[in-house]
Amino acid sequence: MATKQQIARINDVLYEIHRDTSAELSGRRLARVAAYSEQHFHRVFQEVVGESVHQYVRRTRLEQAANQLMFDRKRPVLEVAEQCGFASLSSFSRAFKTTFGVTPGQWRAEEQSSKSRPYLTDDEIATAYQRLQSVQLPTPNLVELPAQPVAYVRHQGYGRSIRQAWQTLQVWAAVEGRSFDLQLGLHHSNPTWVPLDRCRYVACLGIDKPVLRRGIVNSMSIPGGLHAAFDLTGRYGELLPYLSKILDDWLPSSGFRAKTTPAFVRYRKNHFLAADERFDLTFYLPISLW
Repeated sequence: MATKQQIARINDVLYEIHRDTSAELSGRRLARVAAYSEQHFHRVFQEVVGESVHQYVRRTRLEQAANQLMFDRKRPVLEVAEQCGFASLSSFSRAFKTTFGVTPGQWRAEEQSSKSRPYLTDDEIATAYQRLQSVQLPTPNLVELPAQPVAYVRHQGYGRSIRQAWQTLQVWAAVEGRSFDLQLGLHHSNPTWVPLDRCRYVACLGIDKPVLRRGIVNSMSIPGGLHAAFDLTGRYGELLPYLSKILDDWLPSSGFRAKTTPAFVRYRKNHFLAADERFDLTFYLPISLW
């Protein structure tokens, strides 16, 4: 079983991977981030994350590439491949087809409605998806955000089990004498096509001073920059359909491109903690013109 120190060091590596997936992310470099020998690093990463570092980096890059192809149809495939850390178009195309069963061009050419939506296998979310089909999205505000330092707990899987990550942060904040007011949820995965049990979510709490004792709870900085901000309210099961509408309907016609930094929500009311499971939040989508 991994120790708190090992979890903290691997969390540093995960932050480095998601900070810039186009960067050089070799085992040797990431081992230096973790302050382990390369051989020991690979063993610890596998134990903590459940897959090899090569598999994790490759999957993360391909998920980002699939997003770019889906929502930015004018960008050349080669440019998407390079932005997501692939050295050549041929290696990208092979990896993409192995993962998704189609070439990047075929993925882009498919109608969005024909793509499988794994979250629709959840009856509660599927019902909410149908209920919200005719609901009009709010007009977003465009805001420039500063980088936000946070304490965080990582969680794999999107569902009510996320409550455990928030409760861990809640207890940590009470013990540390920290405010629990600035609650942020980081979305690393697009649930439109990533199965819910594989979606990566990060429960985050805004902090104004460093985290000194690291383990299950660690610290990082959420990147700033230009974001489209959508104010949303609803109940459990409705957030993913809302995010799908933003990515499927608003983004392609907006004239903007989604950046590779993660989208996140700021909760005014957190449905994973609220007794009535309702949410009141702002969803921030990082965007650029090019």
